[in-house]
Amino acid sequence: MSDNKVSRYRGFDSAEWYGNEKAAGSAIVHFIDNNKLGVDREHIWFTTKLKENSTYDETRLSIRSSIRKSGLGYLDLYLLHSPYGGAEKRAECWRAIEDAIEQREVRSGGVSNFGLKHMKELIASNPRHLPSVNQIEVHPFNTRPELVTYCKEYGITIEAYAPLARGLRLKNPTIVSLSKHYGCTPAQLMIRWSLQHGYVPLPKSVGKERIVSNSQVGTFEISETDMDAMDSLDEYLVTDWDPTDCD
Repeated sequence: MSDNKVSRYRGFDSAEWYGNEKAAGSAIVHFIDNNKLGVDREHIWFTTKLKENSTYDETRLSIRSSIRKSGLGYLDLYLLHSPYGGAEKRAECWRAIEDAIEQREVRSGGVSNFGLKHMKELIASNPRHLPSVNQIEVHPFNTRPELVTYCKEYGITIEAYAPLARGLRLKNPTIVSLSKHYGCTPAQLMIRWSLQHGYVPLPKSVGKERIVSNSQVGTFEISETDMDAMDSLDEYLVTDWDPTDCD
């Protein structure tokens, strides 16, 4: 979140696989206990993810373990980190998330790296709770139009990880030219592209200056023509892993 004076991040993306739930949660608790901005627990959005799809019982234990490690009392968003493991395990794990939602351990559930066939499989199962999000790699060089369109049809928000393509295309001529035109950095341009598509971008940086800069994207709007030009850069660039077509 941002305003003219200060940029504030209130959404935090963690995962069992990252091994950072305890450290992230501890930092958030410390901030809440000591801040003078009136920021309480309900103002923070903490996401974490199941490491491996296994059984219903193991998933319920993992959810409670993540709550305990974070020290936050509950999870705002809990995701299946991948579709690996097969249809039966995906179904069991999703049922565990649904029960966690109904028992108020988790506010919202979602998936990550689910491809079109995985989303169709989940929707066809008539779940009690639809996933709130599908967190996938999306940026101008990997636009995934068919998957994005399907998710939007069911009101499933796209969370775009690696929205900067991990810096691999920041010197692309179109990106450089448009960033100069809009008076922004290439990173800000790509984040703004994501926002204008209705995605929730999750830019990653370890530098304070870049973290602040990445939030300052509310002062310009990319034209429809230029959005189309950026969309046309699609080359299905995968910068990390891509289990969206696995069984």
